[in-house]
Amino acid sequence: MGGITTNDETGTRPGLDYTTLERLRREHPAWRLLCSEHAPLVASFLHRVFIAPNVRMLSRADLAEALEDQLFALREELGEQAFPKPATAYLNDWADNDKGWLRKFYPPGSDEPHFDLTPACEKAVSWLGGLSERLFVGTESRLLTIFELLRQIATGRETDPETRIAELEKRRGAIEAEIEQIKKGELSLLDDAAVKDRFQQFLQLARELLTDFREVEENFRKLDRRVRERVARWEGAKGELLEEIMGRRDAIADSDQGKSFRAFWDFLMSPSRQEELSRRLEKVLALPPVARLTPDPRLQRIHYDWLEAGESTQRTVARLSQQLRRFLDDQAWLENRRIMDLLHNIENNALALRENPPTGAFMTMAGTAAAIELPLERPLFRPPRAVTITAATLEEGQAETDPEALYRQLVVDRAELARHLRRALQTRKQISLRELVAVHPLQYGLAELLAWLQLAGEDPKVRIDEESAETISWQTTEGHTRQTELPRITFRR
Repeated sequence: MGGITTNDETGTRPGLDYTTLERLRREHPAWRLLCSEHAPLVASFLHRVFIAPNVRMLSRADLAEALEDQLFALREELGEQAFPKPATAYLNDWADNDKGWLRKFYPPGSDEPHFDLTPACEKAVSWLGGLSERLFVGTESRLLTIFELLRQIATGRETDPETRIAELEKRRGAIEAEIEQIKKGELSLLDDAAVKDRFQQFLQLARELLTDFREVEENFRKLDRRVRERVARWEGAKGELLEEIMGRRDAIADSDQGKSFRAFWDFLMSPSRQEELSRRLEKVLALPPVARLTPDPRLQRIHYDWLEAGESTQRTVARLSQQLRRFLDDQAWLENRRIMDLLHNIENNALALRENPPTGAFMTMAGTAAAIELPLERPLFRPPRAVTITAATLEEGQAETDPEALYRQLVVDRAELARHLRRALQTRKQISLRELVAVHPLQYGLAELLAWLQLAGEDPKVRIDEESAETISWQTTEGHTRQTELPRITFRR
């Protein structure tokens, strides 16, 4: 996911030779933070306000207020001269390019600067957190993880069908043997040490995953910055620029990091996976060995923190697409303006020549020819049909159709459906179409269901799971039950 910097596609770390380390010491923001005189203040404060609560950005006013409170407490303890500058000065200094510990930016629609951690700063803070002494260091879970990863790699690339079948039969035999033991009443349970070992491994992987998201987002942000700079300086043909930009986007999407992020996002966006994660987390956190470790209560919703971090990365990609659309709109406007300038120039020249027309042949027209039309190609003349009007007296009679059908038209109020959706998303982050219909039954049958599908098609945040199906039913005016089966449609806030 981007947590390790590599020099090639093999996934190995760069060499730690003298030249590389010297360049990192001078240029890398994480190394500069560790060597800083105010490293304890920077690391403790940024960990408290960003990493611990998993906050992606804070406004300058909120961040300065939190820093001012911490500076006040430190001055009370260390003296007034400990940190003499105001909080905003420290924030601007940490966001300076020479430091690179905070990212200062302006969100769309806001004129107040906001701050966020840089991936390098988060790496340094996480490394400092690993220096503290651990009372329990587990190794069994990591060894099991290594064996499982090696097994997945070996079997996933195996091309011999017999070898893969033998591996699957071996695993099936082990599972059947374990089932037989359970049927006999022989249950092999994990002891407290094994539970703690695996739980610590889970904590480490969960924190590293949140850290990796910042680096993935930073990589997409660098791509966005390069594209915008390229658009601003481009003077050639529009097609060449679009081809280059789309090639870069495809290179990012098709890279190992892009494929890994897309697979992670598709896996986590499945509602069944989210429900399974919630059930397993609730069950694990309730175990006595885990409860004695006093884990962070935020672990109960760690998968929702992953979703928020992933959505931040998705918004960065959306801004890149918006920049491309803006470029196309600007180029189209410039081309239309050039056409209008040419037309006005022709009109001005014509008006200037109206009073003093030039003598002789002043214009040549190439390719002129007479249009030839044969007589037989013309249609024959057809006299118009005469209309005979008779004076007839209108008589009052009885209509053979029921005019009440004109007043029984069904009108589905899409605005009311949208209000139902907004009201439902005020208390939850997502809701499926089947749950919405259960709360607000279909009054107009299939017509109202089609209106819901139109709302889903117009919302870019709607998730459609083709692999999962759900059944939606309604009652007709005659009392009959109708139902249809659709892919699972999930509306998100």
